[in-house]
Amino acid sequence: MDVEPIIISFFLALGAIVGSFLNVVILRLPAEDQSIAFPASRCPHCFTPLRWYENIPLLSYIFLRGRCRHCPARISLQYPLVELLMAMLSLAVYTKFGLTITTAGYFFFCAALLVIIWIDIHHQIIPDVISIPGIVLGFFFSFINTNVSWQDSLIGLFIGGGILYAIAIAYYLLRKQEGMGGGDIKLLAMIGAFLGWQSLLFVIFFSSFTGAVVGIAAMIKQGGGGASRIPFGPFLSIAALVFLFFQQQIFAYFNMYLQGQLSF
Repeated sequence: MDVEPIIISFFLALGAIVGSFLNVVILRLPAEDQSIAFPASRCPHCFTPLRWYENIPLLSYIFLRGRCRHCPARISLQYPLVELLMAMLSLAVYTKFGLTITTAGYFFFCAALLVIIWIDIHHQIIPDVISIPGIVLGFFFSFINTNVSWQDSLIGLFIGGGILYAIAIAYYLLRKQEGMGGGDIKLLAMIGAFLGWQSLLFVIFFSSFTGAVVGIAAMIKQGGGGASRIPFGPFLSIAALVFLFFQQQIFAYFNMYLQGQLSF
């Protein structure tokens, strides 16, 4: 009997279920007076508690046609999107690392980054309750991680936090205003802890490039000039995910470039 389809289905279902919980975290964590555990899931508009069949990841959104059963409010597309993304990330981590302890660690890492992306988009904050424990867990995870040594993790978390801190200080000295929040600094330290110092050059370059492209487009659209404020956390998180799943290809292209076999 081929168990691979069963394992794939398990990771997809696990990711979708965890994604459903992440939606609760994204909604409630920025509010200091709300618990992510209590009360149970409810409509964010009419606050009616959801029954179990209204809370099935992905399927309930389809069956309810994107609307609450108890009020006319539309259900945000964010809910099924986060569930779908976490399901795909769950499967991707399994496909990359197999049934190993490394998969468990990077499953948590992907979930944390997904929450950070959405919270930073909505509120322009990166909660310390995610990034600071993430730094610690990322370092201790390196002792059982087959992909990153504890030395690489330790150097990564110090250099990751140090680079953005230095950039933030330099920007403040030049412009006399804050250009990068402390949340971004702690996030890059967490990324360095989980992915090692070798990831930092790519993560900083990729996130800066994509952030600049989106920032320029936003300034043109909004007409806000230099006053437009774009959260940087989502770009750091996406760059970290790209490196996690494509690091071999990234290093291969980089080596080809150094050897003169590739030009831009």
